Amino acid sequence: MVEQRWAGVRERVAALGALPAGSEVFGSHGHHWVLEEPLTEDELTELETQLGVSLPAEYRTFLTQVGGGGAGPAYGLFPVRRVQGRWRWEGDGADLADLSTLAQPFPEKGPDLELLDALTAERPEEEDFDEIEDFDDAIEAWDERWEAVMFAPARTAGAIVICHLGCALREWLIISGPHRGTVWSDPRADDADLEPLLDTEGKPVTFARWYTDWLAKAEHTARQQAAGT
Repeated sequence: MVEQRWAGVRERVAALGALPAGSEVFGSHGHHWVLEEPLTEDELTELETQLGVSLPAEYRTFLTQVGGGGAGPAYGLFPVRRVQGRWRWEGDGADLADLSTLAQPFPEKGPDLELLDALTAERPEEEDFDEIEDFDDAIEAWDERWEAVMFAPARTAGAIVICHLGCALREWLIISGPHRGTVWSDPRADDADLEPLLDTEGKPVTFARWYTDWLAKAEHTARQQAAGT
């Protein structure tokens, strides 16, 4: 059962936070091993009612049994909070998600490849300009065109940002559509499209696998550090 996956997880996170070696885990200075309080069933119901969609089972049970966010992969799991009566996720890039579109299926395909190729071919090169100011203006205008395609709101309909890895790299949880419940990498800051996280067998990583794999690796890292290896 989904609920059994979360048994003891909150305690394991607290134990890591109590270890001096826990500070050696990547991103721990961002979340400090703090988990927010779990949501109540009433709060979860209110959240889903406002969103107009039911959250994936693994994530919704995490919210009620482990915490509303905090300690987690990279710099932490973005917390979901009620602010002035409205629920929202908070974190670096959380506002990239359009919460009004969460009931829409996450798109199967990204931007048109021919369009991206054409844009790439038009990217200004500094050596083609006599004045650096002219190049700066040209590359700024090109960046705006590129971002309008790569970061179009429709690209991430049906998904929320759940964490960031630094350098504008983030990860998304798919809420609606065929990929519901899976986690996707967002390397668009490096001019690449979103792609699903895959396990060692090439299968899409679901939220529970994403979180518990991180926790197991964090425990391993802390043990190694404590042992001086």
